[in-house]
Amino acid sequence: GISFLLIDMTSPGVEVRPIITLDGEHEVNEVFFSDVRVPADNLVGEEHKGWTCAKYLLTYERTNIAGVGFSVAALEQLKAIAATQRKHGRPLAEDPAFAARLARVEIDLENMKTTNLRVIAAVAGGGVPGAESSMLKIRGTEIRQEISSLTRRAMGVHARPFVAEALQDGFEGRTFGPPAAKGAAARYFNNRKLSIFGGSNEIQKNIISKTILGL
Repeated sequence: GISFLLIDMTSPGVEVRPIITLDGEHEVNEVFFSDVRVPADNLVGEEHKGWTCAKYLLTYERTNIAGVGFSVAALEQLKAIAATQRKHGRPLAEDPAFAARLARVEIDLENMKTTNLRVIAAVAGGGVPGAESSMLKIRGTEIRQEISSLTRRAMGVHARPFVAEALQDGFEGRTFGPPAAKGAAARYFNNRKLSIFGGSNEIQKNIISKTILGL
């Protein structure tokens, strides 16, 4: 059985190696353990019930990664961009192909908000997130990636410069084109990690197929 232990990250034998994401940022790591000794008093929960603890914590992590609030704010910015950027002499929002993708994302996000509220209500009633957290993680990260992709497309050539610093609060450096373009490329590349960490989306689909479909 697997047991859940709290580990002091400064313990001898613990090595943390940074993973640099596509945008050049350092937000994730890989951790190696070489003959690390941990006091038995650091046990969380019951012995051999560690996977139960881990699954419980992961459901909350995945619900958070879905980032519904991030997507709501990003979509509002995207709609404002589409209303001002022009293509063939008219607002980008009136381009049929772009408008269709924008509408699809907005519909998906509304569905996500409903599912998120359902999970919150269940937790408030004493329950815990179940397979819904995997659903939120899959669609939430896909929506965040799609919004960043559409934003980059909407900015056109202005989104080509890669200004990683533009993602930092209070950035006042040089920008190219409209203000919204300054972080378009950096955010696009940064969001590629969303469908991988916290349990890749492929793993989430396996969880759903097992717990809901019984496959």
